[in-house]
Amino acid sequence: MSEALISRLVEFAESGNQQKITVAGQTHQGWIMEITEEALMISTGYADKAGKDVWIQFSDLDQAVLSYWDNQNDQWSEFKL
Repeated sequence: MSEALISRLVEFAESGNQQKITVAGQTHQGWIMEITEEALMISTGYADKAGKDVWIQFSDLDQAVLSYWDNQNDQWSEFKL
């Protein structure tokens, strides 16, 4: 994947307190833990209870809505790739 996309995803991972990705009718809320050449991993766990790690392929991000928790405004803000 392009270096520019990976840089934007790193910026997304560092935005806000948490990230939220809605893709294919499912919402995953948590923290971006890893970014590879083909996918990113979001961890939806809280203190290792009932959470899971979800890999999302970059190709699926075209249809995804990315948001992060904006601490200054106490609301979800959309993030554009």
